[in-house]
Amino acid sequence: MNNWSEYVGYLASVFIVVSFLLKDIRTIRTINLLGCICFVIYGFYYGVLWPIIIPNGILALIQIYNIVKKN
Repeated sequence: MNNWSEYVGYLASVFIVVSFLLKDIRTIRTINLLGCICFVIYGFYYGVLWPIIIPNGILALIQIYNIVKKN
């Protein structure tokens, strides 16, 4: 691993996998949101990877909407 963006990509993967292990929906959405944000950062800094940035950006907005809506 030569640069920090690779670590961000691995961290994003960990967040996504961990979100599938949880039971509380708010916690699931929060952890998944962190993973989506990390993937967007990874996508921009690893070479502007639109197939990673676009879906994770949309998913992040959906997670934010659902977290806010539930309050």
